[in-house]
Amino acid sequence: MKTKIPIGPFHIGLEEPIYFKIDLKGETVENVDMINGFVHRGIEYLAMQKNFFQNLILTERVCSLCSNNHPFTYVMAVEKIAGIEVSKRANYLRVVADEVKRIASHMFNLSMLAHLVGHHSLMTQTMEAREIMQDIKESIWGNRMDMSANTLSGVKYDLDEGQIEYILRRLDELEPQVDELIDIYFNNKIVRARTVGVGVLPKEDALRLGVTGPTARGSGVNNDVRDKAPYAAYDELKVNVMLEEDGDVHARTKVRWREVKESIRLVRVAITNLPEGPVVTQKRPHIPAGEAVTRSEAPRGELIYYLKTDGSQKPERMRWRVPTYMNWEALRVMIPGNKLTDVAVIFNSIDPCISCTER
Repeated sequence: MKTKIPIGPFHIGLEEPIYFKIDLKGETVENVDMINGFVHRGIEYLAMQKNFFQNLILTERVCSLCSNNHPFTYVMAVEKIAGIEVSKRANYLRVVADEVKRIASHMFNLSMLAHLVGHHSLMTQTMEAREIMQDIKESIWGNRMDMSANTLSGVKYDLDEGQIEYILRRLDELEPQVDELIDIYFNNKIVRARTVGVGVLPKEDALRLGVTGPTARGSGVNNDVRDKAPYAAYDELKVNVMLEEDGDVHARTKVRWREVKESIRLVRVAITNLPEGPVVTQKRPHIPAGEAVTRSEAPRGELIYYLKTDGSQKPERMRWRVPTYMNWEALRVMIPGNKLTDVAVIFNSIDPCISCTER
């Protein structure tokens, strides 16, 4: 028997507001349509009413989980137009902030997976381990979500020996917990039953749709911007890209956990090899007329900023493309053929950020 089932836009199983129209045959999904537009805030328009420094604050509030990548990518665009050189120390510190956010973001998504497959003690265990990263953010940057790490021509913070020792000690505390969690997520019967062979995105479809981030790497596609077009200090720190070939929810889960391990390594290497130098090179730089496109690897994938300036104190035009915009269409490949109960699990596996997409 064929039926139509609505899910959303606000539903306990959905991480973000979206409206699914699902065609069912029995318990199996035959087709899915998706409608969004529930959290539009007009942030791109607001960005053109603010000056270049005010936009540091505004862009950080596009999204909470990848709140560092938005101002990070934005300042790179401004610096590109103004021809500003950033010190090596500032570039290393930018990487530290970004990788700390990546660990926390991935672990939040993975805890949501545990919640959606019904393994609530695993969700609790994951969130408790993630608290270590929240403690680091609060202790170093003074905030558990928006770190305000970036500014034009550098960063707003520095690390002394005591802070470096603190971060290393907390990472030593986190890593064995991550290893234990990886073993559970990779091998637990409940997790595997709900993720292996579920929501498959074949490599050819991943390439055709241009998906990005862990969604792409779970299908064997390496488009990690940190590796393909290194920025900040990534050309010196060298990222080991994590790839899986199966293309299912389990593969995307494995990519995120391995990226958590890689980010821990990158933070350790960066803070123990911090170059000497200033954290800011120009306090109030002049921004001339020009255009720039910059990109970074956010937790969900490639984030692109376009900026056009006219020599005034405000952007003439600013626009950005977020990872979820590219990964969104892949749900039309992933969801059909699966059970209705798998829809929320598959949706979570692209780590959707509707706040970024609709801004």
